[in-house]
Amino acid sequence: QVQLVESGGGLVQAGGSLRLSCAASGRTFSSYHMGWFRQAPGKEREFVAAISRVYVTYYADSVKGRFTISRDNGKNTVLLQMNSLKPQDTAVYYCAAANVLGTRGPNYDYWGQGTQVTVSS
Repeated sequence: QVQLVESGGGLVQAGGSLRLSCAASGRTFSSYHMGWFRQAPGKEREFVAAISRVYVTYYADSVKGRFTISRDNGKNTVLLQMNSLKPQDTAVYYCAAANVLGTRGPNYDYWGQGTQVTVSS
């Protein structure tokens, strides 16, 4: 089992950057595939990015080229660097861990509590 805690959200102007961090507890962090999802008000949760156990990365088309996901297994941390932010990136961002890699929420077994990202125009 793993517990996930996100941090790094906040308010930023369009074109700015934020870095989200997800700290995981437990000794088996390296065995999980990790993902970031987001949910905007009135919208369904959507996939943002994922990184496999062997560091292969996947991105939603809407963030490709602007966001970068990375992981540090020594620090039990997964990061989401977000550049060139747009107002439509405004959402609560969630970190998640999966035993089976995928881009759908049901693939993921453990979730953090979320961190708010607000991008002003």
